[in-house]
Order: sequence, then C-alpha cells, then structure tokens
Amino acid sequence: MVGLRPVGGNPCLLAADDPRLVRSRDPLRSAARIREAELSGDRELEVRDRVLALLADHGETLADRTTSVGHLTGSALVLDSTAQRTLLMLHTKLDRWLQPGGHADGDHELAGVALKEATEETGIVGLRVRVPAIDIDIHSVDHGDDLGEHLHLDLRFVVVAPDDAVEQGNHESQELRWVTPEELDDLADEPSLVRLARRGFALGAGWTAVSPRRRGWNNSPSD
Repeated sequence: MVGLRPVGGNPCLLAADDPRLVRSRDPLRSAARIREAELSGDRELEVRDRVLALLADHGETLADRTTSVGHLTGSALVLDSTAQRTLLMLHTKLDRWLQPGGHADGDHELAGVALKEATEETGIVGLRVRVPAIDIDIHSVDHGDDLGEHLHLDLRFVVVAPDDAVEQGNHESQELRWVTPEELDDLADEPSLVRLARRGFALGAGWTAVSPRRRGWNNSPSD
C-alpha cells in the first residue's frame, strides 16, 4: 500500500506534480479519499457507504472502466481564482452542461484523477486540486458500447484555476463557459451538478473572505 497521510482539519491545494497525487492501484487509497470527503446530509453519507461497499467487494478492479457493475470516476468543479465563477463544458456526446471529469482508468488516487481530467478537458495550465473532496455521487450511464448501462461512482473535488487561466477545450466538449452562481440554474439541468456548484461557491466565498495567510491552504508537500 502507498501510504496516504490524512489531511486532517486543514484543506490542501495540490499541484499535479505533488507526491501526494502519485498514481496508485491500491484500493485503500480511494477508500481513504472517500472517507475523508467533506459530506453533509443523509443522502451523501448513504452514497459514500454504498461506494465503499462496492470497493470492498471489487477491490482494485473498481477503478477499471471494464468493471461492469460500475467504476470509479473523479470530477472537478473548476473555480476561477476569485471563486466567483465555475467553468462548465457542453459535453459532446451527452449534449449537456457538465463539470469536467472522467474515468479513473486504474488509478485509485481520485484527487489526481479529477485534476488530470480537469487539465485535459479545460486546457488550463497550473490548476490545483483541493483535498478533501466535497461531494460524491452515483449515476447510471450508457456509452452505447458492449458494457451497456453501468454506474459511475463519482468523487468530486474543487479545482482552482490560476489568475491568468486561459481555457482551451478538447474533443470532449462543444464549448467551455465560465458561469456565475446566478447563471448556473439557467444553464445546468443536472441536479447533482447544481448541488456541487453551490457547495463549491459557498466554500470559495469562505476562503476569499480572508487573507491568503489565513485561508488554511497547505500547499507544501513537505508539510
């Protein structure tokens, strides 16, 4: 097992090269990320327990997209540096506005998965992922392939863009758009995305209300 030091009470913003995001095939890694997630409400706690039960049953294969019962994914609520806007993508296949994210593809370091997917799908250089996660969701999908209908077990993180962020989409989106909280309801038709975004905006409002030295962000891999 690759050791995972608990985050404790202080959130961290981690860059892609941080050793705490090293790729892992150890299911204890994803279990730790799931358990430390900042969740509220009976529904999310029930979802957490369901995902942990599937992880106990399937082990490392739950991170593989070929696991028919379902598989782990990592999503990113990308916030600008002021936490006043989030970057959504008009998904090419689904034709819906969604947050960046995707399959774990064998990697049980789900914070790293979320950051990798956000970087690939937005093209923004210098993104950082906040740990712990702030949301978890289970939803049914069908990509029209041999796997058929299955579950995405989605752990969701805030990802913060740098001040000079320049977005550039890839083939997975028709369009990228920065969205304010006021614009969110008109654009997004996915309740779990609205829940995630509202939680992320509320969290961001808390960290932008204080000076950088008092925000509690631990960015150093040695701390």
